[in-house]
Amino acid sequence: MTTVFISHSPSQLAQYYGNKATAALQALARVRLNPGEATLTSAALAALAHDCDVIVSYRQTVGDEALFAGLPRLKAFVRCAIDIRNIDLAAASRHGVLVTQASAGFISSVSEWIVGVMIDLSRGISASAATYHAGRPAAPVMGRELRGSTLGVIGYGQISRHFCNVALALGMHVIVHDPFAKTGRAELPQVGFDELLARSDYVVCLAAATEASADMMNARAFGLMQRHAFFINASRGELLDEAALLAALDAGTIAGGALDVGRAPDQMPSPAVAAHPRVIATPHIGGLTPPAVEHQAMETVSQVAALMQGRVPAGAVNAREAWRWQQAFFAAAQE
Repeated sequence: MTTVFISHSPSQLAQYYGNKATAALQALARVRLNPGEATLTSAALAALAHDCDVIVSYRQTVGDEALFAGLPRLKAFVRCAIDIRNIDLAAASRHGVLVTQASAGFISSVSEWIVGVMIDLSRGISASAATYHAGRPAAPVMGRELRGSTLGVIGYGQISRHFCNVALALGMHVIVHDPFAKTGRAELPQVGFDELLARSDYVVCLAAATEASADMMNARAFGLMQRHAFFINASRGELLDEAALLAALDAGTIAGGALDVGRAPDQMPSPAVAAHPRVIATPHIGGLTPPAVEHQAMETVSQVAALMQGRVPAGAVNAREAWRWQQAFFAAAQE
């Protein structure tokens, strides 16, 4: 019988995987759970999963050369996330281990988070609530409507496509920058990066994290924005030069910012940036809703089921190199 190790800690299992997916996986295979809360090193994970066929991986779990070399029985590393940058794909392929990734189940939830912080930044909701909570009277401050404002969206992927529709429904003027994708819609004109920054009342970063996009929001970029504009990052912390953002906020170059990601562990906003009085920071919760979590968790169950049936699962990224799984299934079929 196939043995599966879930690398989520007990608290992560409840929050980021869920009972439904755990039960569904247990109905398919022999499931072993991570007993501790500490972040697993490769050596610790290899010891816990030494006789397992599949690892269902939490988003922070590292898949490196040492892990794949230390688990000669491992056939698949099933990632409960889209981002696989902390997996050494070349090492997995050398050792014949299949790597899979989940699809985006958090398109609506992240889009709603962005709308929420845009309204908060525009109306000072968090600031007023904090003042009242501290026992002080809050001064009424003139707010700004989203309707009629110009929204600049950097990146036109799955989340962006949905979010742009939401913004249009709210009456915003939307412009998009993405040199690799076309909107194909007159109501979503595409512009250059500099033009987007100069024209937008809200700049929302939803670009993919690559070497080319690292620190794309830097001092030069903030210098092009309007003084009343807000910057919102719902993508990856690597896209933002945090020192440049702090300098822009302190100088009044931009009006404020909102971050759900950062350079702290597990893509959390960095404490120094989160503490700034004109920043709304949340602990990477954009995709943390039951439907979003369940979508990705249940995908891992479907991927394990496909492997057990000898099929290449949806989300496989190195199926041709996954000789361990192929050999094991072929041998089982001959018995």
